[in-house]
Amino acid sequence: MANTNLQYDQAIGQSRDIFIKKTKDYGTAWRVLRTISVVDQIFIKALRIRTIQDLHTQKVGDDIASEFKGIVNYAVIGLMQLELGSPMVEDLPVEQVDALYQKSVAFAKDTMLDKNHDYGEAWREMSQQSFADLILMKLMRIKQILGNEGKTLVSEGIDANYVDILNYAAFALILMDEGKH
Repeated sequence: MANTNLQYDQAIGQSRDIFIKKTKDYGTAWRVLRTISVVDQIFIKALRIRTIQDLHTQKVGDDIASEFKGIVNYAVIGLMQLELGSPMVEDLPVEQVDALYQKSVAFAKDTMLDKNHDYGEAWREMSQQSFADLILMKLMRIKQILGNEGKTLVSEGIDANYVDILNYAAFALILMDEGKH
């Protein structure tokens, strides 16, 4: 587990570094995004990954790793938005954003560690294609939950789906860093 802990922290750290720099550049413009808009941003990135995987070529410079980092960051935005409540025009201090980011990631990491215990790090044998597909599936689930006015009968909520999306993207980044994808 120690290796996974370190690798996870490194993958998230790279994403967080980008996020904090963009917060300094753009402020917290993302605060206006409603849940469906966050979902659509992740959808665009996951679909681009899938298209590049299928076509084995790309015309825009951002690589697949950059898209997975973007997915991590939009999943964190989704978690932060759920915690902060109603989307609004609001500029939050970088320090507050960083604290919220780290709180969201800590929750996701705790979930990952619990699941790794039970599943034996099965994700290490998964393909990059599966991570993209699972992210798209989780997005479809969130859309269905939104269509049900945020209610579920027996299923996990929107936050749990964001956590899984974040962790799938982190796993993909870890495996790419290991040269497996």
